[in-house]
Formats: sequence, C-alpha cells, structure tokens
Amino acid sequence: MAHGVWESGFAEVATSLDTVVREHGEGGAAVAVYHQGRLVVDAWTGVRDESGTPWTPETLVMAFSTTKGVTSTMLHQCVDRGLLDYDDPVVAHWPEFGVNAKEAITVRQVLCHQAGLYDVTQVASTAAELYDWKRMVAGVASMTPAFEPGSVTAYHALTFGWLVGGLIERVTGRAFGDVLATELVAPLGLDGCFVGVPPSELGRIAGLFHDRLRAELQRDPAEMVAVARDLGFTVHPDLIAAALPAWAADPDVAGSVGEPLPAGNGCFTARSLARLYGALAAGGTLDGVRVLSPETLARATEVQSVRADLVLALPIDWRLGYHGVITSAGVLPGGFGHSGLGGSGAFADRERDLAVAFLPNGLGGLLTGDARLMEISGAAVRCADQA
Repeated sequence: MAHGVWESGFAEVATSLDTVVREHGEGGAAVAVYHQGRLVVDAWTGVRDESGTPWTPETLVMAFSTTKGVTSTMLHQCVDRGLLDYDDPVVAHWPEFGVNAKEAITVRQVLCHQAGLYDVTQVASTAAELYDWKRMVAGVASMTPAFEPGSVTAYHALTFGWLVGGLIERVTGRAFGDVLATELVAPLGLDGCFVGVPPSELGRIAGLFHDRLRAELQRDPAEMVAVARDLGFTVHPDLIAAALPAWAADPDVAGSVGEPLPAGNGCFTARSLARLYGALAAGGTLDGVRVLSPETLARATEVQSVRADLVLALPIDWRLGYHGVITSAGVLPGGFGHSGLGGSGAFADRERDLAVAFLPNGLGGLLTGDARLMEISGAAVRCADQA
C-alpha cells in the first residue's frame, strides 16, 4: 500500500500508484500532485534498491530527460529578467557558438529542438565524456548542424543540456548549479532538486531496476522499424543512435553525481518537481514566490511545432523546452512539461491549476511505451475535475 498523505478527493491517485508499481513488478515510485496551490498528494511505495530498502519521503530518483523541464524553466527565468530573448541569435550571448553555419541559430530553435544539433556523437564517444561539463559545453559550441536550422524538428536528447545550460551560464555569469540553487531551489524551498548531486546527498538516491530498459536498448533496429510501421509511424534508427547512443542511455553508466548533465542527470523528489510545476500551473507564482511572470510563461508554453519529431518519431507538440501532455483521461490542451527515459515525468495544466510529478526507479521500455505516467496523470485529472 502507498504511504504518505493525500486528500480524500485525490485518493484515486494513491490507488493508481499502488497499481502501476505492483503491475510493473520491480522497484518503487513516488507521486506528488499540486492542485489550486495546495499539495494534495505526496505518496510513495515499493523499494529503492535490490536489497529491498523501503522507499522514504527523502528518496531521490534520477529522472533522465524529465530534467529538461527544470533546465528550461531556468532559461525562461533568464528571459523574464531581460538577460536574453527567445529570438536572439545564440551567438549574441555565446560568441564561440558562431562557427560551422550556426551564426543564425536562435534561442527559440534550441529550445524547440530545431537547431540541428542533436548528434552527440560529434562531440563524445564514451559515457564518461558526458560528465566533463567544460568539455561538452565547448563541444556543442563547435558542432555543425545536421540539417538547416528551423527546417525540421529532431529531439536533442543529450545536447539540449549543454546548449541551454551553456546559455544560462553565459547570460548570468554564474555556474549552472548555483543558478538552480538560488533561483529555484531556495525560493521554492525544494527538498530534493539536484542536477549533479552533491556528496552529502548521495545516500538518498534510489537504485535503478533496468532490465526492461536494457532489453529495449539492445533490440535489433530492424525490429524497431517493423514494430513502428505496424503502429503507423516511422522510426529512424540512425537518428536515434546519434541523439541517444546506447552507451549513453545505459543506466549503469548514467551518473547521478558530480558535474551537471542538464538534459538528463537530475535527481529529484516527486514533491519538489510537483511544487515547481505547481507554481507554473498557478500562472508562475506559488505561495508568494514568483518563478515566472504570466507574460513569459505564456510565451514559453506556446506550441512551436506539431509535426513529427524525427528522433522520437511522433508529433510531440513542442513548446519552448516543454512538450505536450497526454493522459489516460485524454490530451490536456493547457498541459506542458517533460517526461524522461524509463517512465518519469512532470507537468503543469494551466486550465486546472494542476501539477503532477511521477518518479519510478523500475525503468520501463522505449518504443514499447510506458503507460504508468499516463495512468497516474489521468487519475489526477479525474480527481481535479471532481474537486
């Protein structure tokens, strides 16, 4: 049974958490929900490692690409402060970026994955290199676009973090981790929000159960193409391998400590992610703390593209650093957020003033999909609609 607290009107969310963890069959998970500015669900269940250590309220989980939503919010704060604008050329703030046909790439194109810079194999060949922050930021500044910027959308699975993180450091003049700590963590009082975990917090990190994910990563590309075709969409294994090579996606080498990887190594509690998105769901301010102005939030969440993403194979409805939200209760027109490899995700729904965060350590598959976040989110939507 789930542990934690939840309002009676949101009991379905806790029940759904129990169900998806039990059916998945390994590990544990946490879920948190904000509705109309209140924490209405803060629940967890299952185990945090193969020794069977119970999940606790302090447990952190590496959330892979769910990290991108936090990173994007940090850049939107920079826009809010007038440090840059979405249609600025990146080179205006990052002179070293202006080589190899990148002079006209805009901040907007970076945020909505239209810069053509998804191919991490241009700048790294091992997982260890991904955690050399200075090397990778310099590396993405030297890349050559794989296509004409703005012409197509192709998910920048790993490079997004160094592109956006590098911009944040250049316009603020401060280290990425310092900006996160002072602009989001401290003002909102987040108890578990790290991109690059400090040594003092290592004992809080949940182990990962990744047999299903590893099996998916080892599938024959031809099989992936055939399955996708049967489902009615087109997969490009070469693009996937360039944007997210198998050596980078393997949880055994995806580090949670040390240098930030703002596209993928964020470690969070569900409670912290839900609080951040709770502020966005409420128009940018929660408990008197302004994360974003309503004007910047509106610009950040405008849909930029509804065409199929070449790497992810599906229409993602990209906003600026966020994507659209689909739940078991339907598509949320006012929803935006980011999900991650293995099944995690967090989002805000402006129409309902609702925010949901789900963090499992039993990782799901890739192409085969992971319905757990959809089920949890659908339960939260139904509860909010009945509140």
